[in-house]
Amino acid sequence: MAHVTQISERRTSVDDIYDYLYEEIASLRLRPGDRISEADIATRFGVSRQPVRDAFSRLANLDLLLIRPQRATEVRRFSAREIEKARFVRAAVEMEALRCAAKRCDTEGAERLDAALSRQERAVAAGDVERFGQLDYDFHKALCEIARVDFAFDVIMLEKSKVDRLCRLSLSKKERMPELVEDHRAIAQAVKAHDPDAAVRAGKLHLSRLDETIEQIARINANYFEPADA
Repeated sequence: MAHVTQISERRTSVDDIYDYLYEEIASLRLRPGDRISEADIATRFGVSRQPVRDAFSRLANLDLLLIRPQRATEVRRFSAREIEKARFVRAAVEMEALRCAAKRCDTEGAERLDAALSRQERAVAAGDVERFGQLDYDFHKALCEIARVDFAFDVIMLEKSKVDRLCRLSLSKKERMPELVEDHRAIAQAVKAHDPDAAVRAGKLHLSRLDETIEQIARINANYFEPADA
């Protein structure tokens, strides 16, 4: 008998299906090019196919699924052009947020950044990749809030979601986490010192860490990319 996932009464079935598939894709349990059956997902959640279609549509809007009429839905492969676009938009927004954070950081903001770094260091010491990923998210959100442009984080996360799978691959090696903490520390120091230019330099270096990962994945797993990009 197929396992049926219980759906929270406070959430719609579309929300639960979307969240489940998003995590499966972002964590790479579902790999680029893997096929997904609408019928199988409907059975798993004990729902009709319509909520599954709606969840598929939301994921397709994030470029995570490729839906083709009369053909199997599959996890979308990486597109070099879309990755470049997402990273360009994120960098433009995040660098301006860092400038604002450096100008507006107060004592409370500085203490918040110090506490965030301490939590990250504990995650590194424990080798907890999943925890570090969440703390990375929290750190960038805190910077936007310190900058008093919390709305910028919505844009950053939208673009980040398009390359989350690549970020997961870059964090699959535990030795990368200390390097990222050092990046965060440099950003925090510049923000606390009210030095916008230094904050931007540190931020650009931090975002560039993904370059090597993209090149390695394209070389070793060319099938993860769309044919025109491979």
